[in-house]
Amino acid sequence: MIEFKNIKKQFEDKVVLDGVSHIMETGKTNLIIGTSGSGKTVLQKCLVGLLEPDSGEIIYDGKSFTEMTEEERKILRREIGMLFQGSALFDSMTVEENIKFPLNMFTSDSNSKKIQRVNEVLDRVNLKDANKKYPAEISGGMKKRVGIARAVVLNPKYLFCDEPNSGLDPVTSMVIDKLIRDLTLEYNITTIINTHDMNSVMEIGDNILYMVQGKKEWAGNSKDIIFSDNKQLNGFIFASEFLQDAKSMRMMEAEGEKNNTKK
Repeated sequence: MIEFKNIKKQFEDKVVLDGVSHIMETGKTNLIIGTSGSGKTVLQKCLVGLLEPDSGEIIYDGKSFTEMTEEERKILRREIGMLFQGSALFDSMTVEENIKFPLNMFTSDSNSKKIQRVNEVLDRVNLKDANKKYPAEISGGMKKRVGIARAVVLNPKYLFCDEPNSGLDPVTSMVIDKLIRDLTLEYNITTIINTHDMNSVMEIGDNILYMVQGKKEWAGNSKDIIFSDNKQLNGFIFASEFLQDAKSMRMMEAEGEKNNTKK
């Protein structure tokens, strides 16, 4: 679990985070959503220590990240996996070398043990035998899966994903969503995802934080969204006619389930 309390951050005279508080739950996909400029990227950077908040507190499983020494933060970072928006693979390295990179940095395991672990995570993301391929030789969806494999190779307790479906087609996006959710449940990870993908919000939104102009505007899950009367949230989520129709259908389905339960 990651809890943050009254996080504030500004750059010169621009307030980017204005007293944001929320709890990111373990074993769930925790989504941060909002328009560009809402503060979600800055919030995520504060949570992993890439930026320091001006005030407020960040707590990792009861331990104050805000008060940790740099050495204590280094130890914690070993338990954090990162999936970057563009996958951020090293072009000059093979798939195997990319995934092995964190193992080289943070462990003293033998090479054979590292290769064994690389093969385990490759198999888990359905990329068995892709070891010797280079990033230029694989598709965008495969790159994302390599990025996920690298992010989880150290068995992290916390997984941060920045726009994991950026640049992917809808079908591949669904595959990536399912993979992230399955890994979250399987390893009981606290997963935090910044996303603009409304399909992701509706399909894997276990715990959603909606931000507007640096403030927490709404929180709930994908089912709560269906019945939300928050106008800003509804305007953001159901902007298209297609998604408005989807909301109506889900409300009808939910009502049907309630009626069947009563019977």
